[in-house]
Amino acid sequence: MNKLKTLLIAALTSVVSTAVLANSENFAGPYVGIQGSAIGVELDAKYVESASSETNTTTGTVGKTAVIAGAEIGYAFPLGDQLVLDIGGTFVEGDAKLKYNTDDAGAGNSDVSMEITDSYTYYIAPTIVLSETSSVYFKAGIAESETTIVGDVTKPADLDGEVYAFGTRTQLDNGIYIRAEAGMIEYDKLSVTGLGSTVPTTTTVTADPVIAYGGFSVGMKF
Repeated sequence: MNKLKTLLIAALTSVVSTAVLANSENFAGPYVGIQGSAIGVELDAKYVESASSETNTTTGTVGKTAVIAGAEIGYAFPLGDQLVLDIGGTFVEGDAKLKYNTDDAGAGNSDVSMEITDSYTYYIAPTIVLSETSSVYFKAGIAESETTIVGDVTKPADLDGEVYAFGTRTQLDNGIYIRAEAGMIEYDKLSVTGLGSTVPTTTTVTADPVIAYGGFSVGMKF
């Protein structure tokens, strides 16, 4: 992730050195929009079954792809002829369901399914204005998602993580804007423990959820 941030910052620095003088006021002000994204959700999961004599560990990766829709709202503050600071948030109502099969670990019928729903992000996006209608930006922020677990395990806390992205924004004279963006959300590790029915209480399942996405937004600046 440090390499990704370094590359993004370097790319924006390069753009600054070549950008023409532009008017950031065209991009400044409040805005609302709708967005559509193609996402890929991946969990690197680990299943650990402990007993008095030995510990069995099974690792695996599960993934899910989907197309989702959401909304965004924010305000862009002009900081100069070529720089805008965009502060905003997004909301996605939907879900991504993932199942981790633990049969290989000898636990019998002990599949654990996780559902990620109602995702929020809150971000700041330094934006470089290239012309009267076009700009590029780097986005950094925090992400939150609600979780639901199906299986004989404890329920984990909702997910918290970090979002990093870069994109372009085209601003038309009539106030309509079009945004194209690609990014990644890295959530904190989640952990659940067996409740003792089909999954022993000495068993834990941990995972590192990561979401990669690319999408478009269309909205109105006021």
